[in-house]
Amino acid sequence: MNGVEAAARALVGVRFRLHGRDAVHGLDCVGLVALATGREAPTGYGWRSSDEGRVAALLDAVFERGGDEPGAVLLMQAGPGQLHLAIRVSDGIVHADAGLRRVAWRPSAPPWPVLGYWKGEG
Repeated sequence: MNGVEAAARALVGVRFRLHGRDAVHGLDCVGLVALATGREAPTGYGWRSSDEGRVAALLDAVFERGGDEPGAVLLMQAGPGQLHLAIRVSDGIVHADAGLRRVAWRPSAPPWPVLGYWKGEG
C-alpha cells in the first residue's frame, strides 16, 4: 500500500464539511485529496460549474497525469454540473461523501464517470 492510499484510508470516518480542509473540523473532496497527497488544496475552482477543463488545469498544475492505480486522484462527473474528487485505493475509492456526511470507502469501481486520473504520489 502506498502512502497516499494509506493516508486516504486513515481519513475514512472523518465528518464531511463543505470547504473543509482539516480532519478535526471536517473535509470535502478537495480537502481529502489535499491531506491524502500532502499537497496544497486548490482555490478558485467551480466544482458545481461543470467546468471540467478549468478543474483539470488546476489538477495539472499540482499533479502529473497518471493511470487508475492505487493512490491516484480521480476527477469524476458526480451529477449534472457537479465535479467530484476521490482517491483510488486497491479495492475501490475513498471520497468525501456529502450524503453520508463523512469520508467513506466505496468498494469496486467508482459509481460516476471518471474524467481523468492524476498521480497522487510523486
